[in-house]
Amino acid sequence: MRVLVVEDDAPVADGITDGLTSAAIESRHVATGREALSALSTYRPDVVLLDLGLPDMDGTEVCRAIRAAGNVPIIVVSARNEEIDRVLALEMGADDFLVKPFGMRELVARIRAVNRRFDPAAREPSAERRFGDLVIDLRSQRVTLATESIHLTAKEFDLVVYLTRDPGAVFKRSDILRDVWDTNWYGTTKTLDAHIAAIRKKLGSSSWIESVRGVGFRFGSPT
Repeated sequence: MRVLVVEDDAPVADGITDGLTSAAIESRHVATGREALSALSTYRPDVVLLDLGLPDMDGTEVCRAIRAAGNVPIIVVSARNEEIDRVLALEMGADDFLVKPFGMRELVARIRAVNRRFDPAAREPSAERRFGDLVIDLRSQRVTLATESIHLTAKEFDLVVYLTRDPGAVFKRSDILRDVWDTNWYGTTKTLDAHIAAIRKKLGSSSWIESVRGVGFRFGSPT
């Protein structure tokens, strides 16, 4: 696994890269948003760790540019702890948000979780799930609706795959956060809500993912 560390604070970057090396994860460090965007094509990272406070560009703009360029998972690591910062980063295409300071074990766990993909060969005979005009290709990780390609982030795709494994079943919020984010979640559930809202918008209808008050969500279909 290759991780691109976008961090302008050299001591912090050194600590992260050293910790990743200890976890047998290859990494490359850049200090600016422009260097990060340039490195996407040459380094081809599996995960991007992105600080929001960069010297040349706002981190949310870098996040949006990285997302527009491809589907590489993005974990924002930032000292900004306001809810609006987390929500904005997720809306710009981030797959996870980690507040500084953090422990290396948690960071490594989040990197591995966000990089993890479903193995269609191991999980089910068919690599495709069809719901009317909606087609979810597990092998290529592509989603199409009425033959139109729908671009989902890595975490959004994981959510869709998770909910469509049992259409109509209600999944609890706590179970979704535990299984899809692969971590014990102690913070706000607005992270989940932001991802659900983004998926609904991209699919053009809130009926694809129905809210069950006080419980969680279930996968349905537009009427």
